[in-house]
Amino acid sequence: MVLVVDIGNSNIVFGVYKKNNLIGSWRMVTRSEKTSDEYGIFILNSLEYNSIDYKGIKSIIVSSVVPNLIHSFQNAMKKYFKIDPLIVGPGIKTGIVINTENPREVGADRIVDLVAAYHQYGGPLIVIDFGTATTYDVVSEKGEFKYGITSPGIQITADALWQRTAQLPSIEIKKPNSILAKNTITSMQAGLVYGYIGQVEYIVKKIKEEMHNENMKVVATGGLGRLMSDETAVIDIYDSQLLLKGLKIIHDKNI
Repeated sequence: MVLVVDIGNSNIVFGVYKKNNLIGSWRMVTRSEKTSDEYGIFILNSLEYNSIDYKGIKSIIVSSVVPNLIHSFQNAMKKYFKIDPLIVGPGIKTGIVINTENPREVGADRIVDLVAAYHQYGGPLIVIDFGTATTYDVVSEKGEFKYGITSPGIQITADALWQRTAQLPSIEIKKPNSILAKNTITSMQAGLVYGYIGQVEYIVKKIKEEMHNENMKVVATGGLGRLMSDETAVIDIYDSQLLLKGLKIIHDKNI
């Protein structure tokens, strides 16, 4: 079995693959102050809760956009599993050609998303990850990543709205029944959700225009990707497990 781990800015996502089947997945809040022992024990407990024998884990792959957590995770994997994990980074085989001005600046999570989307759906395509930040990445028909757009995530936008205004409350992110709001909470929800839908549709439209290709497939993932994909026709596919799938694909290319 293969343990796949994605360390994001907000959450750490874990999955276990038995051959090509995802047999368990779970997540925890990202905390930079946790020790390698805390991570190791959490993973062992989660495996036991999911009825997965930790002794069956024979390989581990980790991607991270939080560099200072890599060391703790490597130590945890070595101590509790006796495995030196494969780390997604420069030099690793992915099947995607990074043709940006500085490939080393591209986050590991974006690469992993692109690998999974291109492997499953081919190119050209647009991959949108609704994470802490929302990213729009373009993959060519030949599997080349050249262009990416980054915007504040919908949760960051919501947090800024209530944190920077004295009289506005923290709100649940959901689409109100109408954009014509009659109270403060639905007013904020309308501006946030309808406004974000507008951002998604406009950015996708502009990408297709400048790529001169109206038929590019659009694949979405990330925590709030389901909300967005349900509310706009520009997203063709929503795949909540895109990152985990990408990690398994990269693992198989390098082991």
